[in-house]
Amino acid sequence: MAAQAGLFLLQVVTGLLSFALLLRFYMQAFRVSFNNQVGTFAVDLTNWLVKPLRKALPGLWGLDLASLLPAYFLQVIFTAAVVSLQGSSEAWSPLDLLLVLLWQGVLATLRMSIYLLIGALVIQAVLSWVSPYSPLSQPVGQLTRPFLGPIQRVVPRIGAIDLSPLVAIVLAQLVLMFL
Repeated sequence: MAAQAGLFLLQVVTGLLSFALLLRFYMQAFRVSFNNQVGTFAVDLTNWLVKPLRKALPGLWGLDLASLLPAYFLQVIFTAAVVSLQGSSEAWSPLDLLLVLLWQGVLATLRMSIYLLIGALVIQAVLSWVSPYSPLSQPVGQLTRPFLGPIQRVVPRIGAIDLSPLVAIVLAQLVLMFL
């Protein structure tokens, strides 16, 4: 019981921190302004980790590796904790276990990225109905625009309703099924 409680707390901490790191990474990658509540949250929560890493990890092609790699390693750490608590790590050679953990970290980071996208799409849809001029509308719209743009060119509006967020959520769910 104590192991499950510890695993739950580790999942909450690594999940929240990974979420904030990935949010920071995607906001920078998509050139979203950090001068809003979402950007301030991501920066304030992750500065203690990202700032020192930026000295050792320079950006690559405009991507902030100091935000992406810690999110990935947090997922690897959580996966290693799950494997060690299950007791199935003895069946693997150390090299095979390391490779499996690294690959599972990649998959977990991709899943978390897709959940982040789905969350942003849901928030954008709700804000467009309830409060289209909310201060959160612009950063969320900038985060989802690269995904919705191609869909909006294919899926026409029906009346005044844009179905592209729904299509994007369905496609993201399909990708999640394969991960």
